Amino acid sequence: MKIIETPIPDLLIIEPRVFTDQRGYFFESYNQQKLQEAGFTTVFIQDNESKSVRGVIRGLHYQLAPFAQAKLVRVIQGRVYDVAVDCRKGSPTFGQSYGLELSEENKLQFFVPKGFAHGFSVLSQTAIFSYKCDELYNPAVERGIRYNDPALNINWKIDSSEALVSGKDILLPLFAEAEMNFKFEAHD
Repeated sequence: MKIIETPIPDLLIIEPRVFTDQRGYFFESYNQQKLQEAGFTTVFIQDNESKSVRGVIRGLHYQLAPFAQAKLVRVIQGRVYDVAVDCRKGSPTFGQSYGLELSEENKLQFFVPKGFAHGFSVLSQTAIFSYKCDELYNPAVERGIRYNDPALNINWKIDSSEALVSGKDILLPLFAEAEMNFKFEAHD
């Protein structure tokens, strides 16, 4: 497995080693020991999966500390554009987003640490999205940022006329108004 840094500190792409032949393919989608050897201290305790149709935008979601969730996300079927927004006060990239395409073809995984809002848009006819979390879902501390906040200016890679967004997500606050309690911790 290869770990690729992004321009935003702590936000990482994981590229698995895929073995392909005439029968199909095989890869380790998760190996805690190998991740620990690479410096990960996150221990995941919950797996989630969603299926969505083309144009769906889910997000941008997070949970407040101390119940914040780190996530390891991937696509099992289809293609999505996955986005994380740095919500850690004091971070040199506070308020910046980073996005990449995750697909059944590229098999990339995206590590979204605590202190980030997360969301994705579906680029294929359908997509099955899987993610591991290191904390349980807690609706009392669930928060979010409106997906189309002009200050964030996220290009979701779909036409706005195609966007299918839940009523709950449409009502989320803008970044400047969102409740956040994350602090950036610099690493040595």
